[in-house]
Amino acid sequence: MSTTIEREGTDAGAGAATGEALDPRHMSRTILEGASRAGARAMLKGVGYTDDDLSKPIIGIANTWIETMPCNLNLRRLAKHVKDGVRAAGGTPMEFNTVAISDGVTMGTEGMKTSLISREVIADSVELVGRGHMFDAVIGLGACDKTLPGLAMALVRLNVPGFLLYGGTIMPGYLNGKEVTIRSVYEAIGAYEAGKLSEAELRAMENAACPGAGACGGQYTANTMAMVMEFIGLSPMGSASPPAVDERKDEIGRRAGELIMDVLKRGIRPREILTRQAFENAIAGVAATGGSTNAVLHLLALAREADVPLTIDDFDTISRRTPLFADMMPGGRYAAADLDRAGGTPLVAQRLVAAGLVDASRPTPSGRTFGEEAAGARETPGQDVVRSADDPIKETGGLVILKGNLAPEGAVVKLFGYEREYHRGPARVFDSEHEASLAVAERQIREGDVVVIRYEGPRGGPGMQEMLGVTAALIGQGLGGSVALVTDGRFSGATKGLMVGHVAPEAGVGGPLAAVQEGDPIVIDVQGRRLDVELSPEEIGERLAKWTPPAPRYTTGVLAKYAALVSSAAEGAVTRPGL
Repeated sequence: MSTTIEREGTDAGAGAATGEALDPRHMSRTILEGASRAGARAMLKGVGYTDDDLSKPIIGIANTWIETMPCNLNLRRLAKHVKDGVRAAGGTPMEFNTVAISDGVTMGTEGMKTSLISREVIADSVELVGRGHMFDAVIGLGACDKTLPGLAMALVRLNVPGFLLYGGTIMPGYLNGKEVTIRSVYEAIGAYEAGKLSEAELRAMENAACPGAGACGGQYTANTMAMVMEFIGLSPMGSASPPAVDERKDEIGRRAGELIMDVLKRGIRPREILTRQAFENAIAGVAATGGSTNAVLHLLALAREADVPLTIDDFDTISRRTPLFADMMPGGRYAAADLDRAGGTPLVAQRLVAAGLVDASRPTPSGRTFGEEAAGARETPGQDVVRSADDPIKETGGLVILKGNLAPEGAVVKLFGYEREYHRGPARVFDSEHEASLAVAERQIREGDVVVIRYEGPRGGPGMQEMLGVTAALIGQGLGGSVALVTDGRFSGATKGLMVGHVAPEAGVGGPLAAVQEGDPIVIDVQGRRLDVELSPEEIGERLAKWTPPAPRYTTGVLAKYAALVSSAAEGAVTRPGL
């Protein structure tokens, strides 16, 4: 696997962004230079910085290290190597921390409502520290699901030279000679509830699934977003693939610290990188690898920050023309560590370039173009993780956007290729994820049902929590092939099966999902790109006219603030004043 984090200086490849000459201390002079800033320098000398340190470009290291999950646990070590690289290249690093929420730990509880909200808090807090301390450039260190998009949003707001570095995937665990991941545990819970697994077997799975540091190990949300950031040009190509515990990460961190100084010298800013073509490259990467539906939310949000025109329909258009050719979990056979051994993210990029499915002229942090980076991929002979684009697993990508009388603004479903593409069944209606979880645990769901979970959207939840606990339990009970699920919430990147999320407008603001009653026939037609309830427009209108919004679940604090400011899932669930 190749990692191509090198300093290119003025030898950037043809077509790469060149920027304008930039004073390397374009921000920090204001806060640190001159007699009037003696107080600021005195404070920083109390930290241990010297006059020499404070005369150099100041590089913010935005770290999401936290001790509440394995995903981000190695980021403190990675930050050390990044800072070593910054110093070696003539800069002064200043590390600061922000929050992170583990989806895997909070899943299925009230705590899960905080996960998507943390994306906004990360973006806000990094922006605040960056504006307050006037860093000349920023590197963001992320891992678990919301950290990379939150960091990316902050980079766009600050618009100083910067990029992101991914902490890396967890290694798969092994039980009875087979690979297991956190998804295996959630499916095992369903099997245990169905009497198919003993408590001792469940505990054995629990003990084996997470062997150390790193983010969840398939092409789930964290690994999907890490690839997205490489393909969009906000991370060095090839830096994401090595697992968190791999010794190569130390060298990647050091080189990244050196590279940020070169990016600063070249004056490359995030808004120059984030073009419409860059977003299309990122979406193609998600489609080709069966990546997480959360990429839809995060890319829409990032596009809003960057003022790039992007709609939910664009995901369907790009997915239709992009074959799915990487055999990755949750739909496929392989974990992210297997992709690394096969050739890593550069190999996926190389396949897309060869097939003419991406814009190869887009810049990357190294100064080389996307195509030049992809050309350096080294494929492991005999690997079968990444197939060729002309011999795909599925002729079209994994992301599908549905619309209909239940989702006028859109809904998202991910298909790997083996799922049924048409389902008609009676609605089983639940007004919260918790209600649905209890029904599943009590074996109340039958073959053919359509489980409807509403009031879990961005505003109604609030926070649009994931449904992995429910979806994995259904699969564990053997219902994955016969039951569908529809929600205005969202799904974990580890979810598989016919599961439709992000239904917009959400029930909490009076969307059509609020009109559905127990037993109403619901039709999911993937080929037709439709999601409908078999009711007349008049009936839906009459029901909604009688509808009363539920009382807010939170009236104070951060969740109440979020609910008051958040937009539709079809717009990325971003927070905006005055909504």
